[in-house]
Amino acid sequence: MFYDPIKDRLGALFSRQPVLQKLFYGLLNLLFLRAWYVRREVRRLLGAMPSDRPLRVLDAGTGFGQYAYFVARTFPNAHVHAVDVKRDYLANARRFLDRTPEGQRVTTAYDDLTDLQSDGPFDLILSVDVMEHIEDDRAVFRHFARVLRPGGVVVINTPSDRGGSDVQGDTDTSFIEEHVRDGYNLDDLHAKLREAGLTPVRSLYTYGPYGSTAWRMLIKTPLQMLGATWAFLVLLPLYYLVVLPAGLVLNALDVRHDNAEGTGLLVVARKP
Repeated sequence: MFYDPIKDRLGALFSRQPVLQKLFYGLLNLLFLRAWYVRREVRRLLGAMPSDRPLRVLDAGTGFGQYAYFVARTFPNAHVHAVDVKRDYLANARRFLDRTPEGQRVTTAYDDLTDLQSDGPFDLILSVDVMEHIEDDRAVFRHFARVLRPGGVVVINTPSDRGGSDVQGDTDTSFIEEHVRDGYNLDDLHAKLREAGLTPVRSLYTYGPYGSTAWRMLIKTPLQMLGATWAFLVLLPLYYLVVLPAGLVLNALDVRHDNAEGTGLLVVARKP
């Protein structure tokens, strides 16, 4: 299915008022297991960095802007540069940020990651479910290495080749038609990062058995229903009333479990 039209409509709906945008961010952080992993990793990494100097973070492919807002709210010494190729998303995020105390520490800009124009150096680069949309990933990784501060880190969250994009066999196609690759092989991703001059230091599979089940309950089924008819939007609260408790328990179990493999990957790489 095409995911972007659904994202576009939801983003436009919730961006009408700041309180709705905050609610939207909260729902994204609650329902999407990737947010549980990414937020935990960002807290760990930025929390270990010096608190007596400004930290610069590049949100590479900010989308709705929820991670830029999270970083700015959680770390008062962090300055976030949020970039994307979707101008409407950037405009919505900017409008919301300008109404928050944290907005003055977040800049937004149009930028193509394959031809990155944003200036470093950055202490941390965040790339959440972006690389599966970009064919020339090697160019992106070279730019990440170029704008990172020595000792800086990049956090990449992306589908894996172990069932990512809900591809379970050779005849399956990606659930999200905008993806240019179904998922990364971990060794291949490590090799591309090293080729760019980055050293992988932490890797883990996400969306193991627990998380994959939760994803089907909390994300895939509602998206399929919205893709069939937007009339389902009025029934979503009732649907989540039934499935949300079990879905959240499964998400929590996935985060606590050491997955031998999973449909998602989270990789941290450092610039020497």
